Amino acid sequence: MPRVFVQGSPVDSYPRPAPEAGRGSVRRVTEVGEEVLHRPSRDVTEFGPDLAALIDDMFLTMYIADGAGLAANQVGVDLRLFVYDCLDDDGVRHVGHIVNPVLDPLDPAGRRLLDEGEDLDRLSKRDRKEARRQVADRGDEVSPRRAARTKALTA
Repeated sequence: MPRVFVQGSPVDSYPRPAPEAGRGSVRRVTEVGEEVLHRPSRDVTEFGPDLAALIDDMFLTMYIADGAGLAANQVGVDLRLFVYDCLDDDGVRHVGHIVNPVLDPLDPAGRRLLDEGEDLDRLSKRDRKEARRQVADRGDEVSPRRAARTKALTA
């Protein structure tokens, strides 16, 4: 079985980080509570250099944030788009981007949250405030690591 799939197609190898990151610029990652995270994103209707540049930016931002995937609304853009570079359960790497994804809802019995605190809408107003404070505090811890990654990936 191939060890890497790019846009769903098997390839012999693919550089890490993906070449898209080399063309991108780092974007600010949105924070819990920002409006763009709480409204439906718009369909992508224009496929051209602006979309390609956004994808490049998202790849670099994802690597800087040490992520496995990143949605456009996580960088403040309300478009239905996400990028990914992750391993599956068998250690196979998957790299690519998805435009205008369509999700089939799962039966609620088959769903699980990775962390009980992920769904902030279920929290009381006071608990949401505390969760946001914890996210801000964690940002102080993460920022030096991101700065080092930014320097390494953009050098």
